[in-house]
Amino acid sequence: MAFEGLGRIGQIHLSVADVDRSITFYRDVLGIPFLFAVPGQEMAFFDCDGVRLYLGVPESEDFRSRSTVYFSVEDLDAAYEELRERGVSFRAAPHLINKTESSELWMAFFTDPDGNNLALMAERPISQVG
Repeated sequence: MAFEGLGRIGQIHLSVADVDRSITFYRDVLGIPFLFAVPGQEMAFFDCDGVRLYLGVPESEDFRSRSTVYFSVEDLDAAYEELRERGVSFRAAPHLINKTESSELWMAFFTDPDGNNLALMAERPISQVG
């Protein structure tokens, strides 16, 4: 079988300073299913609907992540309110990012305890907007 290009993402890494604190935030505050932690190593893994999220203390600066993870949600307003009640501090309320003929893209940005950029995102069909 010939290589036809990259497809599905299997795992995303986010650098953290304290794995235990991060487990509490991602599992208990954000509600992401916890998979496992690696005994004796600063690594924890979560299941984001089939994509594994790896939180870890980087071995060197070469592996420190500097990315934003966007979590797709069905009801952005409900997710935003629930996470605010759980203590998440958002930079701003959900707001419109882009509008096409058929849908609107809405987002709300926040950070984890290590300052990693995270966002909630929802695409709303124009028929449901308004």
